[in-house]
Amino acid sequence: MAEEQKNNPLHGKTLQAILEHLVDYYGWEHLGYKININCFKHDPSIKSSLTFLRKTPWARQKVEELYLKTIR
Repeated sequence: MAEEQKNNPLHGKTLQAILEHLVDYYGWEHLGYKININCFKHDPSIKSSLTFLRKTPWARQKVEELYLKTIR
């Protein structure tokens, strides 16, 4: 199993760690511009955003893709 994941940069990263990285890197306002999701634009918080992202696969995918772009 470890062999399968060695080239996966998301392996071992929690959604919370990914989101916190993006908020530190972009800030909520710019993150809401980069990914058009209301939970990033209106009264944003880590907790409410995590709740939404865990229930919404397309939004989580966009967050993960943006994270991968920022670490490359």
